[in-house]
Amino acid sequence: MATQAIAPMHAAVVHRHHVLPPRRCVRRRGVFVRASAAAAAETDTLSAAFWDYNLLFRSQRDECLDSIPLRVTEGAIPPDFPAGTYYLAGPGIFSDDHGSTVHPLDGHGYLRSFRFRPGDRTIHYSARFVETAAKREESRDGASWRFTHRGPFSVLQGGKKVGNVKVMKNVANTSVLRWGGRLLCLWEGGQPYEVDPRTLETVGPFDLLGLAAADDNKATNASAARRPWLQEAGLDAAARLLRPVLSGVFDMPGKRLLAHYKIDPRRGRLLMVACNAEDMLLPRSHFTFYEFDAHFDLVQKREFVVPDHLMIHDWAFTDTHYILLGNRIKLDIPGSLLALTGTHPMIAALAVDPRRQSTPVYLLPRSPETEAGGRDWSVPIEAPSQMWSVHVGNAFEEANRRGGLDVRLHMSSCSYQWFHFHRMFGYNWHHKKLDPSFMNAAKGKEWLPRLVQVAIELDRTGECRRCSVRRLSDQHARPADFPAINPSYANQRNRFVYAGAASGSRRFLPYFPFDSVVKVDVSDGSARWWSTDGRKFVGEPVFVPTGGGEDGGYVLLVEYAVSKHRCHLVVLDAKKIGTENALVAKLEVPKNLTFPMGFHGFWGDE
Repeated sequence: MATQAIAPMHAAVVHRHHVLPPRRCVRRRGVFVRASAAAAAETDTLSAAFWDYNLLFRSQRDECLDSIPLRVTEGAIPPDFPAGTYYLAGPGIFSDDHGSTVHPLDGHGYLRSFRFRPGDRTIHYSARFVETAAKREESRDGASWRFTHRGPFSVLQGGKKVGNVKVMKNVANTSVLRWGGRLLCLWEGGQPYEVDPRTLETVGPFDLLGLAAADDNKATNASAARRPWLQEAGLDAAARLLRPVLSGVFDMPGKRLLAHYKIDPRRGRLLMVACNAEDMLLPRSHFTFYEFDAHFDLVQKREFVVPDHLMIHDWAFTDTHYILLGNRIKLDIPGSLLALTGTHPMIAALAVDPRRQSTPVYLLPRSPETEAGGRDWSVPIEAPSQMWSVHVGNAFEEANRRGGLDVRLHMSSCSYQWFHFHRMFGYNWHHKKLDPSFMNAAKGKEWLPRLVQVAIELDRTGECRRCSVRRLSDQHARPADFPAINPSYANQRNRFVYAGAASGSRRFLPYFPFDSVVKVDVSDGSARWWSTDGRKFVGEPVFVPTGGGEDGGYVLLVEYAVSKHRCHLVVLDAKKIGTENALVAKLEVPKNLTFPMGFHGFWGDE
């Protein structure tokens, strides 16, 4: 196992002064910690690391149809906590009753709801599977499961392999959004599913792109990238040949809607992006951006053809631009042949393309006016560091002394050397278990996701004068991901970024799963953090604003006490992260309803 060579690290746990004796408490670099030899001995084993990691992705077949109040185990719900609901998307089931185990990204969507009622200071919990077409086929009665869809990332052991073209398994498990009175569960590559925001009952597919197609008079298409005429004609011909095959054989929609969306609070718009199905197989990428108002009426639609073979998971926007940090990929011919046999996942047809040592940043004009007065958007700005873009916390632009714009992005990125499509999360279809060593390799500190700032300086003509990449904090160099900010500061200069992070307290799980929340002060690069203790992990942090400055509010996250088969909803005071009283409240989900790790969440005020 790769992590056996990792040197032991000091175990760090948060001190809570009303539980632990003060004399055993020390303060170290912005977090209260204590050392516990007994706790370290319990957790610092290969066996504990393996099982803790796999228990984090343990299937939960039961639903909580009627909301139940959660028991407060520490602290109390603060009186100024706003009324609203925290929704958390993610997979719910990974193994069927016929010997198949799927990749976490292919697990059926399991939506969790935490509804805050400040009147009686309670939180009510409910959870349901999203009733997608694939879910209804694979579990008709809700009690037994037989996986029939391969999905992009999995290999079926008990199902049909050769000739199984059920690749596009829309599981609606990636992110969740409440907009225009609707609650939508999204997946990377298909249409969203609408869910009742109170009962979590599935309403059905929500044809967002159909709404946009019906209002194409709002479309303002940018020109395609400039290529030699014969080359462009050849790509067009290939696209025309591929579309009916992908659609008719693999049931792949012509446009794949990405799971990550953006909200422009100043204009009151929902921004989404889709790419063409055939782009995965061709050395160009076709992106369509949509902007909807609060009633889901299409306000604007912009299309761009980029001369690069890219995979995009998350993206950014400013007042004048959509921003894509390109992850370069290539077609893997041997992997494609293995994928077609069913012995390897379909995603094996693609591989990262690390030949360029820089990262393409595409600044795509958000309006025709910006396009007319700016640079050639089809030529990317090459950031001087090769990185695989993972998630974006915020992006904004400001006028500079050259009469142009300064653009800043706060994001997480990882190394091309670490990223591997069908080994993400340590998925191993041969052994039906997840291998934590892949996410905790000896070089993982430099290779795994970390927080960075990308800074671009444009002159008055839109030409790039300078582009730099640096760590967001020199005090926090450990792996971190899922950056979040106060949503009131989206698309403008922000001071604070919150993210899930690794403390390094466990020898054999030093980098992932995360066990901490880091708060980075972008103005000076300082960092403070809160860490859980023992055999516990944390998910994505979500900020709930209450007023009183940028960090006036609370941070919500789920704590996974895997060895005890428990989940807790944790409420942190954002201002106090790094102090001994940052924890405001912890609430326990009943043991029989303990759920696997979630992906992305959404806070919706009442």
